[in-house]
Amino acid sequence: MAPAQKPLLKLEEKDVVLIKPSKSTPSSVLPLSTLDNRPDVISYAKLFTYTDQQWRLVRHADGKLRVLCDEEEYGVPFIEAVASCSLSSVDYLDGADTEFARHLVFDLPTEDEQGYQYPLVIKLTKFLCGGFTIGLGMSHSVVDGIGGFQFFRAVVELASGRSEPSVKPVWERHRLVGLKSITDEETLTRQPMDNASSAVSPFLPKDELIQVCFKVSGETLKRLKWSLEKESNDGSIATSFESLGAYVWRSRTRALEQNNDGKTQFSFLVGARKHLLHESPLLEGYYGNAIVDAYVVLTVKELNKLSLSDIVKRIKEAKKAAFAADYVKNFMNTKESNPVVDFTLYGNGAIIFLTEWKHVGFSQDVDFGGNEAVNMVPAPSGLFGGPPSCIFAPPNKLDDPSMKGGVRIFTTLPVDAVAKFRKEMEAMNAI
Repeated sequence: MAPAQKPLLKLEEKDVVLIKPSKSTPSSVLPLSTLDNRPDVISYAKLFTYTDQQWRLVRHADGKLRVLCDEEEYGVPFIEAVASCSLSSVDYLDGADTEFARHLVFDLPTEDEQGYQYPLVIKLTKFLCGGFTIGLGMSHSVVDGIGGFQFFRAVVELASGRSEPSVKPVWERHRLVGLKSITDEETLTRQPMDNASSAVSPFLPKDELIQVCFKVSGETLKRLKWSLEKESNDGSIATSFESLGAYVWRSRTRALEQNNDGKTQFSFLVGARKHLLHESPLLEGYYGNAIVDAYVVLTVKELNKLSLSDIVKRIKEAKKAAFAADYVKNFMNTKESNPVVDFTLYGNGAIIFLTEWKHVGFSQDVDFGGNEAVNMVPAPSGLFGGPPSCIFAPPNKLDDPSMKGGVRIFTTLPVDAVAKFRKEMEAMNAI
């Protein structure tokens, strides 16, 4: 019996409106931090959040972005739509067909006619069942994952009748600015590989990648971690992130059929809030970028030859190094003094960027005033248009009990590599 076809989504969209503050706000230009102004962050990432302030991102004469608060004519672009079906008929956006979510986010140019960038766009879609989706896009130059969800939760709280959010926002971007003039070149965080030595794939580069979702059950993940502990000579215990990260990195490289002598880089984001400014820590409400990159570089041959537990050890070592205060300081200094990024390394698939939503708050319950949030997915609409990305997300409320303790893996791939990657991932079930 053929599987039931999902209904064709038809949207009736209203005109775009600009959401403006309910009362007068001071006009000002706010500088961003070094970690906010990273070229790779500016170009590829959007996080989900919600705010009612009107902002524009403007590029200063020094080439850096700043936030322009101006109450005269600008606001947050907002569009309302009505769908021709119910949420249940599209499985509440659950499953592998995440491309469906592309229609539920605001397909708006990143800049207006004057070259100003919109840091935030909102699309609200109502379904026939009475449910709705909130498609939110925010520039990663303004928030990181924790900050994005803090903003989202704050607006939900205000919309529910609170007079102020439970966590008040803190700017303080000036505290995370690196040194531009570095006298000690040894302290700079160097790019670990160049374009000449990087691995290549016959399937890349391509202008369009598709986003797919794979689910790893709690029991499968538990067996993977147990096998790694048994395989390890020192009996070290791997986290879910380290275990799946190593497995996905190797699986993705095989699926892309990258050349053996080329180098491949596993990059992941490390939260630095607890490791910055030890004498005077960042306040809880800080919502700017407080993340640094950690990475492991291996040739494709090494990646395939090493045991999975050895790959996990390399990831552990990189993560431990990134937690050091000196690493964070040197990372900021490097991005301030030499912000240039070789984006060809992203296009040829040599780098995989992995991030985890487990600790940023997206899995927490949010009170929508009687409406239960059942699912949250990264919509494939420019979310990670640059580096090949991978997001580890916790289960949603639609998942069956077997997903308790499991992980949803969202990743972008060229079409020609999807089948082989799926086969590699399914092999995990036999562990």
